[in-house]
Amino acid sequence: MKILVVDDHAVVREGASRLLATLAPDEIAEAETPEEGFRRFVEMRPDVTVLDINLRGGSGLDLLRRIRGEDAGARVVIFSMYSDVVYANSARRAGAIGYVSKSASSDDLLTAVRLASAGQSFVDEELAAMLDSDMRPDQDPFQSLARREIEVLRLLGDGLGLNEISEQLGIAYKTVANTCTRIKEKLGLERTGDLIRYAVENRHNRLSERNLDM
Repeated sequence: MKILVVDDHAVVREGASRLLATLAPDEIAEAETPEEGFRRFVEMRPDVTVLDINLRGGSGLDLLRRIRGEDAGARVVIFSMYSDVVYANSARRAGAIGYVSKSASSDDLLTAVRLASAGQSFVDEELAAMLDSDMRPDQDPFQSLARREIEVLRLLGDGLGLNEISEQLGIAYKTVANTCTRIKEKLGLERTGDLIRYAVENRHNRLSERNLDM
């Protein structure tokens, strides 16, 4: 078995690699950025890729889609700080075979990778309980958006660019960009153009109705 670990935190990446080494794989490789991760994937063709959602220089879910576009049979386990049904479902839609939160036990990650290598899915116990109790097929991911995310969406719908939103809200440009990435992941949108179109189409109804004092 060959395993690729993609995470932009060296301590997490190295710790995950040491843990996964107990499975006695033939090879373990590491990558820090989406570009490096994709390059290593193409070179290595791992049996399982362990992938974080937040990466330096891009979104792990975008990398997941790119990997699946390169190899529809690729088996990817998301290993994320987000223990949230919204992110888990976004990952599933993007083609992940497993989802493990970083607050889960080390055994969960080992189990997820072992099952993924056999073509079987896995979700850690805490998240599985939330999926069973909280997530319904008709649940609207819009309702999961936080106050800041709604503010950014409204301004996008008003035609403002990221620099203008940064100035108006008094926050860093990078914060605005990261917020847009989170919104896309929660809503299951792939491109920034899709996000802007969503904001424009909803600015006079859903976005104007949503109470920011929640």
